[in-house]
Amino acid sequence: MDLGLKGKRALVLGASRGLGKAIAQGLAAEGAEVFAAARNLQALQTWAAGMANVHPVQVDLSDIAAVDALAEDLLAKGGVDILVNNSGGPPPGTALEASRQNWMDHFQAMAANLFHLGGRLVPAMQGRGWGRVISIASSGVEQPIPNLALSNGIRAAVVGWSKTLASEVAKDGVTVNVVMPGRIHTQRVDELDAAASKRTGKPVQEIASASASAIPAGRYGRPEEFADVVVFLASGRASYVTGSLLRVDGGAIRSV
Repeated sequence: MDLGLKGKRALVLGASRGLGKAIAQGLAAEGAEVFAAARNLQALQTWAAGMANVHPVQVDLSDIAAVDALAEDLLAKGGVDILVNNSGGPPPGTALEASRQNWMDHFQAMAANLFHLGGRLVPAMQGRGWGRVISIASSGVEQPIPNLALSNGIRAAVVGWSKTLASEVAKDGVTVNVVMPGRIHTQRVDELDAAASKRTGKPVQEIASASASAIPAGRYGRPEEFADVVVFLASGRASYVTGSLLRVDGGAIRSV
């Protein structure tokens, strides 16, 4: 199946590792020109070495000046057709433990600055009559994950923004969707399992095994399995899918 991505220009945030890296690689494999952005430029350069259609870009999403500089640079190059909003996750913790400053700091990097970047880049998509905005959230926005209060709350704001934007730009050929990963085997998930191990005193393998056994698929997902869904949504084949919230979780969320 030709996904119609050859020649499209994509910005993938948080692309140095995990889901962002897998998405950037998936888009590049389909022929898109990919701007892979993250704080860790060396990690980007390492995995993108030899890939002519991948351009590593250093950006700190908590720094609004850096976000604006990225937008200016991309707009000067003609803008992008695809924006993949993918931010790092906040540290684990309960709702009562999180301070006001915790909420403010992480909301900027995980939500407010992403909204701002979308506001800079989406109008050019509207002008061309084609665009894709895909935000990576978490299954926690549908079924809150214990001890991840910051993530549950902030990523829910991303869902609200995305749904609102979807209705505003659909007539212009721009789709806006949210994809929710469940337990996908990335470094981030390994870190969360390690934190749970430390908190409970149980071995990491026991924590991971218990998590996997609670998933109907019986295992953690692979980053490329998640990325394939995002790549499809970014394609011309998904032109009538917008305002949607899609799970990629092996059946972990039990609600309808």
